[in-house]
Amino acid sequence: MKRARSSEVFLGGRGRARRRVAPLLAAVAFVYLLFVSFKLSGLAGIADPAAVTRPASGGAGEVVMPRRLEDPAPRARGDGDGVAVAGYGRITGEILRRRWEAGGRGRRRWGRGGNFSELERMADEAWELGGKAWEEACAFTGDVDSILSRDGGGETKCPASINIGGGDGETVAFLPCGLAVGSAVTVVGTARAARAEYVEALERRGEGNGTVMVAQFAVELRGLRAVEGEEPPRILHLNPRLRGDWSHRPVLEMNTCFRMQWGKAHRCDGNPSKDDDQVDGLIKCEKWDRRDSVDSKETKTGSWLNRFIGRAKKPEMRWPYPFSEGKMFVLTIQAGIEGYHVSVGGHHVASFPHRMGFSLEDATGLAVTGGVDVHSIYATSLPKVHPSFSLQQVLEMSDRWKARPVPEEPIQVFIGIISATNHFAERMAIRKSWMQFPAIQLGNVVARFFVALSHRKEINAALKTEAEYFGDVVILPFIDRYELVVLKTVAICEFGVQNVTAEYIMKCDDDTFVRLDVVLKQISVYNRTMPLYMGNLNLLHRPLRHGKWAVTYEEWPEFVYPPYANGPGYVISIDIARDIVSRHANHSLRLFKMEDVSMGMWVEDFNTTAPVQYIHSWRFCQFGCVHNYFTAHYQSPWQMLCLWNKLSSGRAHCCNYR
Repeated sequence: MKRARSSEVFLGGRGRARRRVAPLLAAVAFVYLLFVSFKLSGLAGIADPAAVTRPASGGAGEVVMPRRLEDPAPRARGDGDGVAVAGYGRITGEILRRRWEAGGRGRRRWGRGGNFSELERMADEAWELGGKAWEEACAFTGDVDSILSRDGGGETKCPASINIGGGDGETVAFLPCGLAVGSAVTVVGTARAARAEYVEALERRGEGNGTVMVAQFAVELRGLRAVEGEEPPRILHLNPRLRGDWSHRPVLEMNTCFRMQWGKAHRCDGNPSKDDDQVDGLIKCEKWDRRDSVDSKETKTGSWLNRFIGRAKKPEMRWPYPFSEGKMFVLTIQAGIEGYHVSVGGHHVASFPHRMGFSLEDATGLAVTGGVDVHSIYATSLPKVHPSFSLQQVLEMSDRWKARPVPEEPIQVFIGIISATNHFAERMAIRKSWMQFPAIQLGNVVARFFVALSHRKEINAALKTEAEYFGDVVILPFIDRYELVVLKTVAICEFGVQNVTAEYIMKCDDDTFVRLDVVLKQISVYNRTMPLYMGNLNLLHRPLRHGKWAVTYEEWPEFVYPPYANGPGYVISIDIARDIVSRHANHSLRLFKMEDVSMGMWVEDFNTTAPVQYIHSWRFCQFGCVHNYFTAHYQSPWQMLCLWNKLSSGRAHCCNYR
């Protein structure tokens, strides 16, 4: 009885406590509703920027599409210093405002200080070598119309088969003429035992000390000749994960990577693919035994009944996961018409469709990395001759694709496209796609490629031929290097200031697809009388001090970068470009090897003298393509033409991988 009474008292006390809290919660809710109503009334008083800025010009050649209801006009917001911050949320906008709260005295100009002797030395050497390379290109008398697959020379005979032994670390096999339909590459190896790896994110989530056991390796078909001066594309990335990953079960993942942009992963986890999801008649993922799965066909009761009534059971072959730690395997990748087929121990495991527009002949290398001991590699049924690379095959020498002369009258936008020397296919794809927008064809917008020179004279001679025919290539006489891309950006500004009379300058890369109609409309929305810096802006980004893209303290002594727009596509007004050209002429312009960061610090310098409109939009896509994009990055030539065909049919959809 006492226990029951004590429980009654306890419950009664808790009920009284709840009754005391209820009025307090009601008061908090009332204050919150009052706050929200106040904020909404304030927002109702903000005028639409289209009503206070210049309207769309609608001039000759400019395509101004009506704005959809779900795509409202971006609102420009000013702060106390006169700096316009648009497109950002409350938190990020506040970061920019605080950065400029100190006023002119608190802001130092980036042109002062910094040790950049290494970059200057590199630039001097590149200009000197570039002058000699240009002289050799002009004196080249060979046949530039037939250059063997970006490798120079005549026709090369290749072996029909290759056999190499294994080794420590990464094992690479060179396939001189690539692959053909029916070619097969076989890897004999042993998967190593799992090893401990530290994952900081796991420790932050409280999942132990962050240590996880990992057993995995990768087999990759790489395009060693597909690009020059870049990471080779991974035409097929095959990654067996013996202890699984986030799924906690063994998986087989396949993917592709082009210019550091990974496609959509294709994962096989033991569940078979649907019969209609096939490659060359083979399903993409075969079935194997999974420890967490229960076969509904064979329960204990069903098995007992089948034996009792004597029903014959159809035999079924059950396969385990094809790789085991410490056990040898024989892995074969065979090239088919529609894709690659993966077999282990003679049993088909998975199939992967071709992606990204690469042909079989582009797969000129095989690499095996990770936790595996390679015993040997065999490649059979290889093509004996590599098809010749002809300018006529890549460059369509037609008057239809020639550029218009630079107009003498003022234009709205000048577009500078940064391109690599041997990117003939990329430039041709742009000519046949977004450079066909009416704004360019009618002369309201001018676009030019900015290309430096190669170490190889035959490539430079081919570039010279291309530039002379199409009239849209600006050749910069220095040897091309990643660290010197910033010089191309300065050259774009100089061309936009000195050779054309443009209101705005846009910079993009040769793997960027530009929806020029919507970009022009976005530019016309904002205040024409104020300087403009528009793109996918980054705030408070820190330099990487370790790894492949590391930045030393001598190169960048500051802890953070200034606000900057991602390099694949951004827009600046002509007054900012004039300031860059002027400071470069008097040697007060600070140069940094990352050109988009350089532009950010140049704009911030200019902002100390004239308030700049910083306009942010994620639709200037940095990592690939998104729905209803302004620009799409990492697009192959095939994807460029695909995007243009979709736009021509009225759909702003991406051409992602299958």
